[in-house]
Amino acid sequence: MSLLPDSVSSRYAELGVDADHALERLTSIPVSMPCWQFDDVTGLEGGHLEGAGIAATGNYPGKPRNGDELRQDIDLALRLCPGTTRLNLHACYAETGPETVDRDAYTAEHFANWLDWAADRHIGLDFNPTCFSHRQAADGFTLSHRDSHVREFWIRHCQASRNIGEAFGTRLGSRSTVNVWIPDGYKDVPADRTGPRVRLASALDQVFASEVDRTFVEDAVESKLFGIGSEAYVTGSFEFYYGYAMKQQILLCLDAGHFHPTETITDKFSSVLMFVPGVLCHLTRGLRWDSDHVLVLDDATKAAIGEIVGGGYLDRVRLGLDYFDASINRIAAAALGVRTTQKALLQALLTPFSTLKEYETAGDFTARLCLMEQLHSLPFGDVWEAYCSHQDVPSESYWLQEVKRYEAEEFGKRV
Repeated sequence: MSLLPDSVSSRYAELGVDADHALERLTSIPVSMPCWQFDDVTGLEGGHLEGAGIAATGNYPGKPRNGDELRQDIDLALRLCPGTTRLNLHACYAETGPETVDRDAYTAEHFANWLDWAADRHIGLDFNPTCFSHRQAADGFTLSHRDSHVREFWIRHCQASRNIGEAFGTRLGSRSTVNVWIPDGYKDVPADRTGPRVRLASALDQVFASEVDRTFVEDAVESKLFGIGSEAYVTGSFEFYYGYAMKQQILLCLDAGHFHPTETITDKFSSVLMFVPGVLCHLTRGLRWDSDHVLVLDDATKAAIGEIVGGGYLDRVRLGLDYFDASINRIAAAALGVRTTQKALLQALLTPFSTLKEYETAGDFTARLCLMEQLHSLPFGDVWEAYCSHQDVPSESYWLQEVKRYEAEEFGKRV
């Protein structure tokens, strides 16, 4: 039975698109929500994370003060999102209790609350080593540090993180993506660009040499053009990690905000996926620089998702969000990003890519352009609203009301 009115289904059917089938496919595509949007990348280690390329701006009230409040906020955001959602967790969200445990000694036991929570909700967990905001990262270098003792600490931390990801995947029956990003770089022009990269390659070789069951964990490495305090040089550049991901045959992370402001990731998928097994796609919105603004349905987002769907890469791309905005309601920001991603996916799934490619192959670029333009006037909003209703989540007109109600009830308690 169709979820859509006949008038809506027929509009898409005229173009050879089965809108109901598009909704079925959408339900099966997971989107990983970043836990760090909910607390400005503060974490649960007892300190305040700042510097080394990490800076959340704003002071919106109601930030969660502990793991229970954080998970409670995430629960609300999940209830507002249709489809399949995962949670992306950073290592700094360990809960060690009264015991003092450093990051290189973290185990899955320090994330037991998260594991139980995810198991109860039947969602998968992804993981990231936290290679920043730590005394061993005070000068902005970690895996490429010239001091072997510092490097070894971060190697152990990344190895521990992979083991934690493996435990997540084993317990939850859903493979965990473990993504390595480091802030290493120089504020001003360096004299030696090679040395740090040689050290980084060696350190990563040691990280990935440790045995994990690839059934339950998959590795990714993430590049960046520049960061706060590393404006002139970043050790883990795109070129470095592209080559390294090919060498190791692991996922290459393409973060939409980690390239030149005039460069988009859309054209990269069809190139890098010729040589690496898969891509971890971090969706974010950079304004003038990698500013990690909340995702909206802009041209860059639609183009990137359209390339993933139209290129036939859905089974080789992991979708996640990576932003943190403390100037607005944090729960609303998290939910908006996931809903935006799902909208972009739905628009792409409703696009007759086969017809567009036929026009292109025939050299009929006029028909290709006209059909692309025609798609803008189709009743996409009606399909999205029907999907939200079927998934029993609030529509566009009402989901923010749920956030505001929760804010009024809960945030006053968080002094």
